[in-house]
Amino acid sequence: MSRAVTTAALRRAALSIFRNALAAADPAAAVKRHLSRIDFSRFRDVYVVGAGKAGVSMAAAAERVIGRRITAGFLNVKDAGRTKLRRIELHESGHPVPDQRGVEGAERIAEIAKAAGRGDLVVCLISGGASALMPLPAERVTLDEKQAATRLLLACGADIHEINTVRKHISRIKGGQLARLAAPARVEALLLSDVIGDDPGVIGSGPAAPDASRFAEALQVLDKYALRSQVPAAVRARLEEGARGDLPDTPKPGDPVFASVRNTVVGSNRLALVAAERRARELGFRTLRLSSEIQGEAREIARGHAAIARELSRSGHPVRPPACIISGGETTVTLKGEGLGGRNQEFVLAAAIDIAGLPSTVVFSAGTDGSDGPTDAAGAIADGATLARKPDARAWLDRNDSYRYFDSLGDLVKTGPTHTNVMDVHLILVGSQQ
Repeated sequence: MSRAVTTAALRRAALSIFRNALAAADPAAAVKRHLSRIDFSRFRDVYVVGAGKAGVSMAAAAERVIGRRITAGFLNVKDAGRTKLRRIELHESGHPVPDQRGVEGAERIAEIAKAAGRGDLVVCLISGGASALMPLPAERVTLDEKQAATRLLLACGADIHEINTVRKHISRIKGGQLARLAAPARVEALLLSDVIGDDPGVIGSGPAAPDASRFAEALQVLDKYALRSQVPAAVRARLEEGARGDLPDTPKPGDPVFASVRNTVVGSNRLALVAAERRARELGFRTLRLSSEIQGEAREIARGHAAIARELSRSGHPVRPPACIISGGETTVTLKGEGLGGRNQEFVLAAAIDIAGLPSTVVFSAGTDGSDGPTDAAGAIADGATLARKPDARAWLDRNDSYRYFDSLGDLVKTGPTHTNVMDVHLILVGSQQ
């Protein structure tokens, strides 16, 4: 097999493996599987609320299972498309930066939660993006001020745990506060995890989960990135007031509001990677699944993956070609330029530089939600000959302009909205060197 044909086959294989990972992350199937175990006749009223980029699929599945027993339902989603449900309203809201639509939807969600009482059930559907899609600013904090704080955290490279620690403490609904609103009703929170470690308190900023973080930790996040003097004064004042003990904190583990609350992770990056590995083996690759908890600066993580590709290509270690190295998680990008891109596209661009010239080698990275940063691409794909086609990759990387680099080559990966979100999938494929 010629090198060109082998590389083309590897590219097709990467896309096939990713599609299998997406299928395993199907939120509708996960929601239906879980809700089918519940006897809804036990409850007086059933309410469905939530938020997230997978909200459309999750809500549709919930409506199919619960049907006419739904008293009221409302979810904030990024893109409802043409989907219309009979009993659950889908409310489009801003992401990744919260907007007024999100606030209006969050107000409605809070109203529904407060309407629930003893003998009722609140089904809470949470997926990636819920933190931004369900903004309900704390008293004396405006939406604009919350947006400004979110933008600063995103731009400085703060990870999702850090961002959510701050968000919880300038919110009226996150960090277990939705559960507080719904008490004493029964709450079943179904979570599609988009965070490292699948912690229910972190997924979507944990609206129905105990919050172990405190006001003081939110201040520590700002100080870590030298943002305390840059965030709006109202945000800073609230966090400082809370850290002094002058405001009630979010509900902690052991709080009575969680007596009738259950949080269940119904989908995760790990499950998606297992499916990716299964497909890679079906295609004839020897596989190595590294981790579903990859995090850190995208370009640095990419260089580590590229180093594995070089070793594999030249020595056959740690697995002999044809091989597929699989990992997942969520990296970050510290913006230094004015370009356009996302963490997956930056990952592939950085890796492409380091695998330049390697035969039969492909690098692929994409977000399972179909949206990488503020772009219409899920990610990108490259091979050992990418730099031969467009040699000035370093300059594009330096200005964080990975989208335009790959767009010019036709190497963006575009899936459109997938209505799921279990973080990212990274693939390194190396074909036979003979």
